[in-house]
Amino acid sequence: MANIEQNETTRVFRMPLSDATAPDLMKSAQIPVPVLSIIKGPQTGNNFELDASEVTLGRDPSNTIFLNDMTVSRSHAKILRNAAGTLIEDLGSLNGTWVDGAIVNSAPLHDGSSVQIGTFTLIYHESTAERIETGE
Repeated sequence: MANIEQNETTRVFRMPLSDATAPDLMKSAQIPVPVLSIIKGPQTGNNFELDASEVTLGRDPSNTIFLNDMTVSRSHAKILRNAAGTLIEDLGSLNGTWVDGAIVNSAPLHDGSSVQIGTFTLIYHESTAERIETGE
């Protein structure tokens, strides 16, 4: 048997953030509340206003955001909003939740953050008022 070297480093795979095939049409829009926009996947073009402090995402129709595809878990993730910011948490999904190209258990969302859930790619947009407050 060959000796296996134990000094290998862990590498993080990151998906490319820009995708010319799926333009972000909401980037310059005036929006009153944060929005999650599907830019790639079965429901491309759908926009979801995040007007509650907790929003659930998943394949079960009882979720706030219903993502109808077998690559999405029934209760896949949730988005929490409070004065400190916006956070997405994976709920033990089979395929995981990806933010800006990295798989996460939980991660903050910022204006323009890319979220991958199953075959869906979604973009998070803060409200215009939040952008002005943070100077973006």
